[in-house]
Amino acid sequence: MITIKNSSDGIMFTLRVIPRSSRCEITGIQNDALKLKITAPPVEGKANEECIRFLSDKLGIKKNRITIKAGHKSKNKTIAISGITKEDLESIIP
Repeated sequence: MITIKNSSDGIMFTLRVIPRSSRCEITGIQNDALKLKITAPPVEGKANEECIRFLSDKLGIKKNRITIKAGHKSKNKTIAISGITKEDLESIIP
């Protein structure tokens, strides 16, 4: 299971991003991080934008509630989401 930390207004967790995949999907857990495949290439922030868009669609929340706190140029990212609980995130993990 991934480590999900509660923050003052939501949760924080680690995301492992695999860019240039054939489709966007959550594929499980890798080294204590949620593993996410996306179709966007890792150039000019396109992969980061697609991560935020995919998570907002999957969780049914607005994109402005999701923030990349660390790892903007890395495959490993720290994600903060306001207004949801640990259980909300766990419900989308296969």
